[in-house]
Amino acid sequence: MAALTLKQIAEKLGGEAIGPAELLIEGISSYESAGESDLTYADSRRLLPAAEQSRAAAVIVPREIESSVKPIIRTDNPRLAFARALELFWPRRRPQPGIHPTAVVGAGVEIGPGVHVGPHVVIGDAAKLASGVEVHALTSLGDEVEIGDDTVIYPRVSVYHRVRVGKRCIIHSGCVVGADGFGFVRSDNGSYIKVPQVGTVIIEDDVEIGANCAIDRATTDATIVGRGTKFDNLVQVGHNVRIGRHCIIVAQVGISGSVVVGDGAVLAGQAGIADHLTIGEGATVCARAAVMGNVPPHTIVSGYPARPHKEQLRAEAASLKLPEALVELRRLRRRLEEIEERLKQDGRG
Repeated sequence: MAALTLKQIAEKLGGEAIGPAELLIEGISSYESAGESDLTYADSRRLLPAAEQSRAAAVIVPREIESSVKPIIRTDNPRLAFARALELFWPRRRPQPGIHPTAVVGAGVEIGPGVHVGPHVVIGDAAKLASGVEVHALTSLGDEVEIGDDTVIYPRVSVYHRVRVGKRCIIHSGCVVGADGFGFVRSDNGSYIKVPQVGTVIIEDDVEIGANCAIDRATTDATIVGRGTKFDNLVQVGHNVRIGRHCIIVAQVGISGSVVVGDGAVLAGQAGIADHLTIGEGATVCARAAVMGNVPPHTIVSGYPARPHKEQLRAEAASLKLPEALVELRRLRRRLEEIEERLKQDGRG
C-alpha cells in the first residue's frame, strides 16, 4: 500500500486540500483508531472536534468547513469520499485469469477474456461468462446461466439454470439464486402437488447480494432484482417478486411471492412482506414490521401489523401508559361501586 500526499488524495476525491500539500498519508481509518499517518473523516461539524482530537494526520470534512486545527480535505460528501479513499488505499486484489484444473466446465460454455474460474467450480452446459468475471471456489453455475462483465461470485454460491446476472454484480458466499419458488397446490386427498417453477431470475447491473441470501425463480416469468439494488445477508425473496432499482434490503427480510418493490425503497432488518403487495417507490419499511397491505410511495411504515410510522410511535407511547391507566380504571370502578351502593342505601338506586 503506497503512501499518497494530501494533494494527490484531494485530486482523486474531487476535493480541496487545506494544509501541507506534500503531507504523506499512509492509511485511512476511523478517528477512534486512526494512527499518526492516517486519514480520517468527519461528516458534520458536530463530529469534527472528535476527529481533531484524534491522532489522524488529516480529516475529510464537509465543504462548508473552511479550516481546522488539522489539515483537511473539503468535499461535498465526506462519507462518499471516505469510501473512495478506502479504495485508494485498499484496492481489491483480483485473482489471476484462467480456469483452475479442478474446475468442471460443460459443453458449449463461452468464457470471455480475463475470466477467473476457481478450484472445484462447476459450470453447466451453454453457460456464458463475459469479460472479467470471477467465479470463486466451489461455486456451481447451472446450464445456460449468463454472467455479465466484471461480476464477482464468491465461494459456495449456487446459481441455477437459465439465471441471468448483469454487469459488475457481487454475489457473496452461500447464496442460492434460482431455486424453485414455494409453489404447491393441495389435492383432493389433502396432499400437496408441486407447481413446476419454469421461470427464471434476472439480476440487473450493479447489484450486490450479501451472504446466504436466497432468490427464488419465478413460476413462469422472472423474479427481478433491479439495477443498483443492495442486499444485506440472509434475505429471502420469493418467486415472481419484482424489486426496483437502487433499493436497500437489510438482513433477514422476507419477501413473499409476487410482491412489487418500487425504486429506491428501503426494507429494514427482519421486515416481512405478505404476498401480492406493492411497496411504493421511495417507501421505507422499518425493522421488524409486518406488512400486510400496500405501502404508498414515499411513506414510512412500522409495527405489527405495519401502519404509518408516526401513528405506530403514538400507539407505542400510549401502550407504555397502560399499567397506570389500568390502576386508574380499577380505582374509578371501585369508586363507582361505592357510589352505586350509597344510592341503593338512600333508596335512590
